[in-house]
Order: sequence, then C-alpha cells, then structure tokens
Amino acid sequence: MGVILEYSWELFILIELLSIGILLLFGIFRYFFNKPTLSIMFIFLFLFMLILEGLLGLYVYQQTGEISTFQIVITIFIIYAFTFGIFDFIKLDRWMRRKIGTFRGVELLSDKDYKIIKRNNNPKYIAKKYRKSSYIHLVIFVTVQAFFWIMGTENLTEMKMYLTDLSWIEKGIAKESPYANEITFGIGAIWSIVFIIDFIYSWSYTLFPKK
Repeated sequence: MGVILEYSWELFILIELLSIGILLLFGIFRYFFNKPTLSIMFIFLFLFMLILEGLLGLYVYQQTGEISTFQIVITIFIIYAFTFGIFDFIKLDRWMRRKIGTFRGVELLSDKDYKIIKRNNNPKYIAKKYRKSSYIHLVIFVTVQAFFWIMGTENLTEMKMYLTDLSWIEKGIAKESPYANEITFGIGAIWSIVFIIDFIYSWSYTLFPKK
C-alpha cells in the first residue's frame, strides 16, 4: 500500500484522465452506437471514479495524519464535479451530439440546442456571462476568506496588519498568517490562485471579445 502513497499524485492524474475518457465513451455509445441504456453505465462509472478519488485522498490522510495540498486539490475537484462540472458536461454532451451527428449524417440537436449554440457564439453574451460569473465568484471568495480570517485573527486591527504587510504570503507558514490552521491556510492559498486565474480568464472575454 506504500506504493499508493508514493505515487498518489500520479494516481490522481490517472483517475482524472480516465474520468474524461469515460465521459467521451458515454457520448460515443449513446450517440454513435445508439445505445442509450448502455451509455448510462459510463455515468455510474464516472461517479465511481469520483468516489475512488475521495477514497484516495482519505487513504493519504490516514497514512500521513495531516491535511495536505493533495487532499485540498481532490476536494476542489470533487466539488467542481458536482457544481460547475455539471454545466461543463452539458456543453460536452452538446458538442458530442453535434460532431457525431455530423459524422453519421443524422440530426442529434434540437432547435433549442441551435439557439444555445448561436447565443454562445455571440461575443457580447459570452462576455456578459463571464462577467456575471466573476462577480459571483468574487463575492463567494471574499465572504469565505473573510470568515477564515475572522477565525484566525482576534480583531480588525490584526486583520488590517495582515492586509498591509503581505510578507506572510512569502513565508507560507500557517502560524504566521491570518488563517487559524493549516487546513484553512491551504484552502485559502489554493483558492486565491484559482480565483486570480479565473478572474483574468473571465474578463479576457470583455477585454478581447473577438479572441
């Protein structure tokens, strides 16, 4: 079992790649081979892979006795799968129906699908949608981070000190940060990186609509 601990990251990446492959097989069996009943098996198999990821994170925690970046990343991926991942799967499903339908010479898209595709090709609509999602992400991010800081600091003066002196970020030590423990510190750090990337990506549609 020590091999699992040693190659935990590699196993996690392998599970993620297999999960993507399983979703593609779902579309192939459902729309190319026209076997909708059999394709449902791949959805259950995808859910099994999510459970496997959770068990992998739990095993690593039991062996190390501490919450690390590994468990935090797995948690984020699982939460994503049951939130934003659902909408991304709907997009993937529509894309597979369009491509496979064109290849087979059959119509697999509805009038509603074509309206959605046309709308999603409108730069103004896309920019507006991503601005809205960035605002929602910003509110949630600030709210949760503020809650973490309240848990880890004694008063507003201490919070202000951490805001004006960001040297604690370079140190990367939970005890010398506004976070109460390593768990909230790890979540806060990783989420901050994800938030910055997501915010820049979302607003790129407004700044560069044609691209």
